[in-house]
Amino acid sequence: MPPRTPTPPPGVDTILILDFGSQYAQLIARRIREAGVFSLLVAPDRPAAELAAMKPKGLILSGGPASVTEQGSPRADPRIFELGVPILGICYGMQLGCQILGGRVEAAARREFGRTALRIQDAGDLLAGLPDRTSVWMSHGDQVADLGGAFDVLASSETCPHAAVRHRGGRFFGVQFHPEVTHTPHGTDLLRNFLYAICRCQGTWRMRDFADLAAERVRAQVGRDRVICGLSGGVDSSVVAALLQKAIGDQLTCIFVDNGLLRTNERALVEATFRDHFEADLRVVDASEAFLADLAGVVDPQEKRRRIGHRFIEVFREAAKGVGGARFLAQGTLYPDVIESGHGHAGTAAGIKLHHNVGGLPEQLGFDLVEPLRDLFKDEVRALGEVLGLPSQVVWRHPFPGPGLAVRVLGEVTREKLALLRQCDEILLEEIVSHNLYRSTDQTFAVLLPVRSVGVMGDGRTYDSVVAIRAVETQDFMTADWARIPHDVLATISNRIINEVRGVNRVVYDISTKPPATIEWE
Repeated sequence: MPPRTPTPPPGVDTILILDFGSQYAQLIARRIREAGVFSLLVAPDRPAAELAAMKPKGLILSGGPASVTEQGSPRADPRIFELGVPILGICYGMQLGCQILGGRVEAAARREFGRTALRIQDAGDLLAGLPDRTSVWMSHGDQVADLGGAFDVLASSETCPHAAVRHRGGRFFGVQFHPEVTHTPHGTDLLRNFLYAICRCQGTWRMRDFADLAAERVRAQVGRDRVICGLSGGVDSSVVAALLQKAIGDQLTCIFVDNGLLRTNERALVEATFRDHFEADLRVVDASEAFLADLAGVVDPQEKRRRIGHRFIEVFREAAKGVGGARFLAQGTLYPDVIESGHGHAGTAAGIKLHHNVGGLPEQLGFDLVEPLRDLFKDEVRALGEVLGLPSQVVWRHPFPGPGLAVRVLGEVTREKLALLRQCDEILLEEIVSHNLYRSTDQTFAVLLPVRSVGVMGDGRTYDSVVAIRAVETQDFMTADWARIPHDVLATISNRIINEVRGVNRVVYDISTKPPATIEWE
């Protein structure tokens, strides 16, 4: 079954964003949704008739790295300007719209990158409520040199005389700067003006309504067939399971594989949440002995991952055989997964990446996919989890790698090393939570290093293990900075680990950024 292209929910105002490859395209979509209006990224060359069929209240043309003056640069169907809906062009999108409507674009005499002072000349509609002078974020080499007599200038900067324009037909607006980034302080106000004053959106996009809509979609897709959900204990799969339980009840079977590489009490939390709270049909498979046997003597990180993935598929396949009448497999594909796999265009997504604990199972077992979260960003998934009544410790849980603690025990994985790391990790998380730092960090964990160091405890010399602490802050996990945890908190964590965990005599803190380092050590 080919992946479904995201479609606007019926009866909800929608803004379509034509994505010309901007690094900020997803951010535009998020800003629109944060304002209470549903948004979707679509391929920039999608025919106007197809866009019209999606009944948008307005269109946004994103920025992009190309130049509209170059042959072969991405284009939009010119007939979008005949759809009768407002259009906002941002950076490249502004230049393209102005060019199509009679303007001329050329290389700027002086390029603008970074914060720029903007002078507003027309504070109506798009720029209503903004101060006469404000700061905006510019990132362009080309600019509109000649408006062709069909536009009014709304704002300018020192080197860009046409920084914001309005077509005299009243349906196209263009801004050379980026209102979607935080470096443009009044950018959200501009976007809200476009949504509410110009597109006349109602702002009815709410997560509770989405939960009901997604449940209806699931029921329509699966009918009376049974659905299997591979639970990992992570946010995405947990929200999928809770949503499916709401939608189809006893037609859902959840399979949780205990690979012996989990954190302390992780299996118990999953069982308490889904078997006790949601009364779901949860089948727990304890395959820890098989996984640990596969890992014996293995030190190469990629070989660890390969063996864990292979064993998981075998275990999951056997568990799935015991679920009679199952036709569908549910997984937690998110909207960024759809966008990334489709080369930035949701409308062309073809190779959707699978959940890390499901791997290639849909093809191997012949399942059809159920992906109820594929229209949502990560923060929206957490909001949906709260609406569905998931415990906060599940909804706000930091990401946990599919191979579990196997990639946080550097070198060979043994039962003894896992037990030691679990103790360290539990102490670390206790202190991070108690100091109210869990939500201000995006991933925090302990790593057992394959080295020993000399220490002194009491009157004796020790030669014990070293544990590293990793804590990062990130928006997208593509890049990350190390978290500035207060020194007194780090001191408490170190003292507790060394005093309470037998076999550890040294704790170090990882202050590497990504890149060049990765978040996980293996």
